[in-house]
Amino acid sequence: MIDASAIDASTPAIDAAPIVDARTSEPDAGPPPELDAGPLPSDGGGFPGPLDECPGGASIDRFQSWLASGEGTTSPRTGSLLVSEGGEQVARVEFVNREWHVLTVFTANQFEGEADFSRASGFWLTYRATEDLYVQIRPSFAWSGGDKYLTRIPSTGGVDQTRFFSFARDQWATLPALGTPSYSYESALAAVRGFVFVGETPNQITFRGLRVDGYVPPCR
Repeated sequence: MIDASAIDASTPAIDAAPIVDARTSEPDAGPPPELDAGPLPSDGGGFPGPLDECPGGASIDRFQSWLASGEGTTSPRTGSLLVSEGGEQVARVEFVNREWHVLTVFTANQFEGEADFSRASGFWLTYRATEDLYVQIRPSFAWSGGDKYLTRIPSTGGVDQTRFFSFARDQWATLPALGTPSYSYESALAAVRGFVFVGETPNQITFRGLRVDGYVPPCR
């Protein structure tokens, strides 16, 4: 069992419907129903393509802070996940052992920043993963603790894929095992300090793109 008060970013497994092409989905709470994973929603608008990277530094779609937190056994253990591959930057991490692992992407490229995603339809993630994992939105006003809104990032079977994840309220879950946040999903979405990716199983993960609808991360 995971002590939610002791581990800063932890999520138990969720039984969710497989995703075919476009987006992931989770219910608000409790045992999830089977959800349709059909084509991109109309508010997705289609993948907008990559952004120009930050000058003079490593970034993926201008996100510069891809960090292993040191929670769980990972390779690398701590620090930046960014590496050069074929002339571009990717973020690569391995989750080792069956335990909870945590990595963070700061939305404004620094801990003190935040981003308002309340008008964004969602985000596109280009990645590969050998197992499912999850992503939480962590607001600046309630950074610590496991009682966060989250959605599932499905396994791609170890091949690169680009998927759209909607910010629609019914696509994000609260988990009874970790408690219900004292704030609303809408308030969290308006003050996102970071995307926190977590997973409990061994996994090999590579991130190649992260585009949030209408958002251009500020280079530090």
